[in-house]
Amino acid sequence: MSHLQSQDPEVAKAIAAERGRQGSFLELIASENFVSDAVLEAQGSVLTNKYAEGLPGKRYYGGCEFVDVAENLARDRVKQLFGADHANVQPHSGASANLGAYFAASEPGDVLLGMSLAHGGHLTHGHAVSVSGKLWKAYQYGVRAEDGRIDYDEVERLAKEHRPRMLVAGASAYPRQIDFPRFAAIAKEVGAMLMVDMAHIAGLVAAGLHPSPVPYADFVMSTTHKTLRGPRGGIILCRAEHAERLDKSIFPGMQGGPLMHVIAAKAVCFGEALTPGFKAYQQRVVDNARVLGETLVANGYDLVSGGTDNHLLLVDLRKRGMTGKVAEEALHKAEMTVNKNAVPNDPQKPWVTSGIRIGTPALTTRGMGTDEMKLIGGWMARVLDKPGDEAVAKEVRSQVLELTAGYPLFSWEPVRRGAPARAS
Repeated sequence: MSHLQSQDPEVAKAIAAERGRQGSFLELIASENFVSDAVLEAQGSVLTNKYAEGLPGKRYYGGCEFVDVAENLARDRVKQLFGADHANVQPHSGASANLGAYFAASEPGDVLLGMSLAHGGHLTHGHAVSVSGKLWKAYQYGVRAEDGRIDYDEVERLAKEHRPRMLVAGASAYPRQIDFPRFAAIAKEVGAMLMVDMAHIAGLVAAGLHPSPVPYADFVMSTTHKTLRGPRGGIILCRAEHAERLDKSIFPGMQGGPLMHVIAAKAVCFGEALTPGFKAYQQRVVDNARVLGETLVANGYDLVSGGTDNHLLLVDLRKRGMTGKVAEEALHKAEMTVNKNAVPNDPQKPWVTSGIRIGTPALTTRGMGTDEMKLIGGWMARVLDKPGDEAVAKEVRSQVLELTAGYPLFSWEPVRRGAPARAS
């Protein structure tokens, strides 16, 4: 019996149940992934015990010689991975990384121009309910109605009209490549700093499967737990001339002691991303998303922008007369996890929506390929065609369980008896 199970069986039970859910469900949330055994081990290490305010070599506590090694490895590896001048690996999350970049680039009250949440952006890109929309004077751009792609002409028009201090590029539900040179040209024309949020596409950028924002942006932030396949946390990259201001915006500006166990896990994640196998993995992520999208289209479902260039798909359910909330709940009953998501010009409220966002990083990490995506796309269509049919949900759930049995989450777990052979 484990220490946790003995000391706190209620927490142990919740963790065990969640581990079972992750193993049996098809995880299709585009912002989720599964970490490696090594990342999991680093994050659960004794480094959680150490306070280390400051930066390597400049700490406010003694006894930091070994956590300095871990943080320096994380900084050096992520700079190598993305070709960046400077990196801060201390942000606790993507939201705090965004705010850290904002504080380094501007002052509260300055103008921020970012992508509308309703069109695929993120809360921290200037939405009114976010601190980014409360502390900065925020304006929003979106996508074209006719094709679901970023309206760069609108970005330019709004930038000339409002003269932002910060132009924010990047998205949380945008399935197409982003034109960073165009954003950089607009920022230069109006005298703005360009900040890129590449949280969703960072793994694709690292693998060379999406253009990199690093040569064009003043600041680039990312989470480490989406396509990068690392622990939950954030990073910020910047040009050398911004390094000192960036570091001070994180500590003492926003955070106290960094989470050294998470930083160690970030270092492991970046090391994994520097291996040749990581690019092959990311190519499979993109291939899987393309095939999953094609399968849904073949079954009569609409995709925002008509398809995908990256790891995610945004399914527009308006022509099906269905809300995202209904779709999410129906798929959950069949043990497929997605999230309801607004589509451009969505008539529904944010907690209802007219779409779902789906992604392939987590399933690809488990070893699934395009053959499995065809199966999964067909199962999704069956469930969504009859979202209230319990018999359909039960039948699809049994097929899902048979499939997931052949793809254990961890390298040391056995393939369960009766499971199909894993895809190569």
